[in-house]
Amino acid sequence: MTLSFINSFLHRITNRHPFLFYAVMWTVLLTITVAVSSLSPEIAFMSAISPSSSFSQACKSEGYIRVPLDGPGEVFCFPAHLFKKSKMDYFVPPIFAAAVVAGSAFVVRAMGLWED
Repeated sequence: MTLSFINSFLHRITNRHPFLFYAVMWTVLLTITVAVSSLSPEIAFMSAISPSSSFSQACKSEGYIRVPLDGPGEVFCFPAHLFKKSKMDYFVPPIFAAAVVAGSAFVVRAMGLWED
């Protein structure tokens, strides 16, 4: 019953308001793209500096973390207490993601992709 309701609802929306459907689809696609592109570097960095990773094992001392830098042969080890979450870590990524989605939507609107 729920599936038929959703199917009929989508059919009515796409027939009556195709621009609303396109806007929702572009927003969803842009949001997914921004989420993947903003979380991928953070996940890669966090996995690289975790004490259990093979990358971080280059530091022979306990309590030190190897930080990835530009040079592949450089090994810089820093104390682990220098890396902790701040209050800004909770607010900056969502604000950045919202700004990127809004900017992308304005670019799509300016290009007029749905106009003939």
